[in-house]
Parts: sequence; C-alpha cells; structure tokens
Amino acid sequence: MILSACVLVIFLSNGVIYMGFFRIYKKTTKNHYPSNKSVDTNLPCFTYQELVEATNEFKDELGNDRALKDGEKEFQTEVNAIAKTHHKNLVQLLGFCEDGDQWLLVYEYMSNGTLAGFLFGDVRPSWKLSSDVIVGIAKGLADLHEECSTKVIHCDIKPQNILLDDCYNAKISDFGLAKLLMMDQSRTSTGIRGTQGYVAPEWFRSTPVIVKVDVYSFGVLLLEMISCRKSVVFNESDSKDVVAVLTDWAWDCYQEGRLEVFLENDSEALDDYKRLMTFVKVGLWCVQENPSMRPTMRKVIQMLEGVVEVNEPQCSVTYN
Repeated sequence: MILSACVLVIFLSNGVIYMGFFRIYKKTTKNHYPSNKSVDTNLPCFTYQELVEATNEFKDELGNDRALKDGEKEFQTEVNAIAKTHHKNLVQLLGFCEDGDQWLLVYEYMSNGTLAGFLFGDVRPSWKLSSDVIVGIAKGLADLHEECSTKVIHCDIKPQNILLDDCYNAKISDFGLAKLLMMDQSRTSTGIRGTQGYVAPEWFRSTPVIVKVDVYSFGVLLLEMISCRKSVVFNESDSKDVVAVLTDWAWDCYQEGRLEVFLENDSEALDDYKRLMTFVKVGLWCVQENPSMRPTMRKVIQMLEGVVEVNEPQCSVTYN
C-alpha cells in the first residue's frame, strides 16, 4: 500500500526559502522505486534527508493520509501535470523528491488549509468570501482546460483538493488522478476516477470522457458552497448507504422557490438575491446529466461574473 500526506516545510537553499505543502507517497513494499527518468521537469529535486531536516522530521503535519492504488503513476502524473501550469488559482509546485522509496511533492504554503475546512467548519463562511472563492476555482479550471499547453482534466475536483492562501485565494491542487490531453485530443478513455458525490454520470458508462467531467464536479462544489452542505449524506450505521444527494435537493428547492431552505436562511446571501440566483442556476447547469448540456468553464466564469445571462436550467434527464 502507498500512503500520501501533506506537511508544512521551510527549506533554505542558496539563500532562498521554500515554504510549502508536501504530498508524501511512501511505499510499504521494497525494491520498486520510480525511475529516475519518470519526471520530466526542471523543478528542484530534493533529497529525503534535506526535507527531513527542513521539517524537523515532518512534525508539522497539515493533512490526512489516504490510500493510493497506483502511487508511482499518480506521483509522475502530478509532477508532470502541474510543473507546466502557471495560474494564480492553481497551486504552485516548488520541487519534488525521488529518493529511494520516498516520493514527495513540495507545494507553496497555503496558510488557510483546504476548502473543506473553510466550508464545513463551526462558523458559516461569509457569502461574499465564498462567492469570490467560487470564481477563483472556476478560473483555475478554465486555465487547465483551455490555456495550458497540455490540456488537463483534473478528475477529482472536491473541497479537499482546493487550498486557500492567506488572502483566501483558491488554488486547485492534487493532480494525482489527472488526465493529460494531447494538442489535438478532446477526450480520453480511462477507468472511473474521482470521489463519490462529485463523479459525473458518464464515468459509469464506459465512454470516453471530456473536460465536462470537471464541470460536473465544479457544479457539485458550487452547490456545496452555496448551501454549506456536503454533496452526499450517508447513513450513520452504514457508510455506504447514501440517504441524501445535494444535487437532487438543490433542484427541488429551486423548482419550489425555497432557496431560503437550501441556504438555511443565510441572510447575507439572501440579501444578494440576484447574484445568489445566478450562482444556483450555474450550479444546476453544471450538473446536467448530459455532458453536452453543461457549459464550458470559460462560459461558467462569464455567467458567474454577470457578463452573460443565465437561462433557466433544464430538469436533468437520463442520458444514454
């Protein structure tokens, strides 16, 4: 099994201080190391001992472990994908470590942690701040889909993979499941990726996927941020039994004109009703079952910023 974790590091090299998250890929089996040629990048490569010393033996841990089925492949994908991306809403990769069975990624430091902590904490975040974060995430995704020299389908957009800096600017992270597209490629065939509650329906149909799978996940995330509720609710006695799906409830509240229930009477958001309604409509368009009905992320930005009008969303029907 391979485990991943995030930790804070401060590393001094040639007078430059590197501060950031590490995503650790640590193998529990021996004699199967990533190839020295697995990573095609000019980023600094640190030794494991350098990072141990810089982090005081990784005592400042900021993330939780998670199991990976194919750690070597995810490590290579993440480095090769994000090393070539530069956008204020994408986390910056500062370097990496490929030292024996220790694989680490060095990210810029995100002082306000993950969007999950921000969104589902004890205090409901302000509507103004949440709406700004939403637009930032949309801009980061649009850059991945349309502006990068190698187009990227992230495949795992969720609150845990959005980091917030000291000014609460949102930055997309964790590219371990990402798919990279060639210049003339618009779709790819791959097995199901992502996290329950955020996975687009087409993943389950064994058909090629396009960037619209990220649009679906963004739509779920948008509805989560509006309502401050999680995408799925599980039975307390059975962690596999889903008892509530946020996208279904959002559609019901929208159709019945009960947005105040969806927002738990968030007065700040309700006072900004026009923008709130725009965001809800955009979220419902993004989670359309038919991927062709979902907008591009560039169009999403235009709708969120009020540049183009948002039409009434259609009731999502089964797509074959």
